[in-house]
Amino acid sequence: MVEDREAGKKTAKANVTPEKLRKYLGPPMAPHLDRSAGVDEVGAATGLAWTPYGGEVLEVEAQWMPGKGSLILTGQLGDVMKESAMTALSYARARTASLGLKEGFYAEREIHIHVPAGAVPKDGPSAGVTMACALVSLLTGQPVRREVAMTGEITLRGRVLPVGGLKEKLLAAARAGLAQVIVPADNARDLEQLPRRDLRDLGIVFARTMDDVLNAALKPVESRELRVES
Repeated sequence: MVEDREAGKKTAKANVTPEKLRKYLGPPMAPHLDRSAGVDEVGAATGLAWTPYGGEVLEVEAQWMPGKGSLILTGQLGDVMKESAMTALSYARARTASLGLKEGFYAEREIHIHVPAGAVPKDGPSAGVTMACALVSLLTGQPVRREVAMTGEITLRGRVLPVGGLKEKLLAAARAGLAQVIVPADNARDLEQLPRRDLRDLGIVFARTMDDVLNAALKPVESRELRVES
């Protein structure tokens, strides 16, 4: 028995054992997926998002099909994320020659960008580089490294802009088993406030432009077993 001095009463002492945790807390939560597992894919990139409950890993998929040059966006995206997707497409169109694409590659195709978990609303400026990376991967046939995640917004000219919530995003990447995260170079000062003991196995790549992002995230086409036909 334990005495409650303020109430002047005695209460029973609880002995919590591992066996009783399920009774008190309920079934265990689903474990975090290991995002580093699996294969490198074309048109699929891993991003990082901030939520009021902490950081989350965010998947972005891009696909194309015959069409009339339109852009399809799904996944219950907010206005900011829709603008990021349009910016990513404009960036790729402006870089047609340097990316090795055919002039007017988009004229006879529809491009579809999807962020899974469509029942969950999503918005914010942090997915710009992820959308651009998934899109360039799709267009060039270069797979995205599965163990790499990224965060940041982009401009039409491919400059990478800083974002907020970096601590929560990096911790989410570490929980998911990722090996490397690409972050805006202007966020470098934020790392001074992060718990390095929790991130010691996480490599950080600072990016000023989309070229930096693509160099770190994409693999050469020659390393792929399956090539996406254009």
